[in-house]
Amino acid sequence: MSKLGIIGAMEQEITALKEAMEVQTVTTKANMDFYDGLLEGMPVVVVRSGIGKVNAAVCVQILADIFNVTHIINTGIAGSLNANLEIGDILISEQAIQHDVDATIFGYAPGQIPGFSSREFTADSSMAEIASAACSRANPDVHVLKGRVVSGDQFISNAAVKQHLITEFQGDCAEMEGASIAQAATLNELPFIIIRAISDKADGSAQMDYPTFELQAAEHCAKMVCEFVKSFQA
Repeated sequence: MSKLGIIGAMEQEITALKEAMEVQTVTTKANMDFYDGLLEGMPVVVVRSGIGKVNAAVCVQILADIFNVTHIINTGIAGSLNANLEIGDILISEQAIQHDVDATIFGYAPGQIPGFSSREFTADSSMAEIASAACSRANPDVHVLKGRVVSGDQFISNAAVKQHLITEFQGDCAEMEGASIAQAATLNELPFIIIRAISDKADGSAQMDYPTFELQAAEHCAKMVCEFVKSFQA
């Protein structure tokens, strides 16, 4: 039977999911609380990883080793890099790249991690299709798009940096965990998707927009994940 590992970086990204699930056990590992139980009747583990790439990757490894999950969903919020993604919209990953990796002096492409043949980590296409349809049902007024997540240990709030991420990586949204979750899931041969609700425009307005819209964006993601679970096990 499938078992979903559902990761949010911050508490507000998983609160609604914890409230919606039937929690059977809570296990603390690496200062993370893993809520193991049922969501819409399906086995899941919901966890707050904490912010940043290292926290996120450690979280995936624990889900793989201790909880034997079969699929990974990373839900949360992000800044828009795509003019077609407005605040409140949702992006579903097709690929993910770590924009702060630079081994170009050794002949690698920007963002490419030595030892990997590509700089992109590819999300599971069937999960992405289910997620897209689930979003349309759960959030009918929300625009949903598939695209590319770029991740790094930076909060993007500068127009020049934003333009670099668009030009160099063709990113659609920027955040701080998704691509490291993608890497860890890939290493463990776990299908994954990244779901991001847009909370800001990743430019000079980001510091003002983010606190205003983060709760709304997290709510959209939570509703979508619940609807995804219903469809995934159907």
